[in-house]
Amino acid sequence: MSSKYETVVGLEVHTELKTKSKIFCGCTTEFGGDQNTHVCPVCLGLPGAMPVLNKQVVEFAIKVGLALNCEILKFNKFDRKNYYYPDLPKNYQTSQYDLPICLNGHLDIEVNGETKRIGITRIHMEEDAGKLVHSGNTISDSNSSNVDYNRTGVPLLEIVSEPDIRSGAEARAYVEKLRSILQYLEVSDGRMEEGSLRGDCNVSVRLRGSKEFGTRTETKNVNSLTAIQKVVEYEALRQAKLIEAGGKVDQETRTWDDAQGITLGMRKKDEENDYRYFPEPDLVPIVITDEKIEEVRQSLPELQDAKIARFVSEYGLSREDATILTMARKTADYLDAAVKAGADPKTVANWMLGDLS
Repeated sequence: MSSKYETVVGLEVHTELKTKSKIFCGCTTEFGGDQNTHVCPVCLGLPGAMPVLNKQVVEFAIKVGLALNCEILKFNKFDRKNYYYPDLPKNYQTSQYDLPICLNGHLDIEVNGETKRIGITRIHMEEDAGKLVHSGNTISDSNSSNVDYNRTGVPLLEIVSEPDIRSGAEARAYVEKLRSILQYLEVSDGRMEEGSLRGDCNVSVRLRGSKEFGTRTETKNVNSLTAIQKVVEYEALRQAKLIEAGGKVDQETRTWDDAQGITLGMRKKDEENDYRYFPEPDLVPIVITDEKIEEVRQSLPELQDAKIARFVSEYGLSREDATILTMARKTADYLDAAVKAGADPKTVANWMLGDLS
């Protein structure tokens, strides 16, 4: 893209939580299964069915919020987000709006040897929607679509970043770091290929040096690190070319066509007031005590950044090797266990990076 323009990106990352049952009912969250078999009157939104909040979802949300340096709102509530789409059986999604569980956090990423802080606006709890099964490769080239409601009601956290990301590489590094933290906390398996972690990429461009944001597009449900980087790079280039040709960027929702390596327009992007949010009348507000927050804080594991620093200072590893060995918690724990059993840290690290890998 021309150096005349600057890319501005905000990411909304949705992660399915690793609970055994759904957020408001007792149906299993297990991946797979025959279509429409992991459902009940509550997650299908049948008349008279009443939701009951899964306590573990709240505990997982607090854990993620603390790990991402957020303020935990001790009084928060659920709201109804009203919109019609075939994979939403109730015609609204139970989510959080003005009082989410977490606010004002941050995450530090490293790109090309430089550390950058990405602000996190909010984290909120919500239920997942169902899944459309298209007859073609994408919704754009399909003659028909069926809907599978097994995923409906699976607990989600939506982690919303500030528009602090400036490139596809930064977007990829942010999601990669976020996935690592979620896996360390054991609240999500982070399997992007199964849809348990996916990102909505909000991309705009502006003249370099300008303080005003350009019109943004939102590319939904991008489910690989490579695709997230490509979406940002493609969409920024497309918008810059459009502006240079005298055109205007439409605020719209788009989809990623991985085979062609392009984004495609889907529909006009809704504004916040289009969703007609109002408090969920069937769920009481959530009150979290200081004691509960401290209890969760004490349960947090040593996260990747802390492990990297310790492996460098205590084990004498290079930062590059320590970073690779701590990407997955199990790998880092294996190195610790080997050293505790008497192995030389550098010898076992070299073996893990070479022969074992």
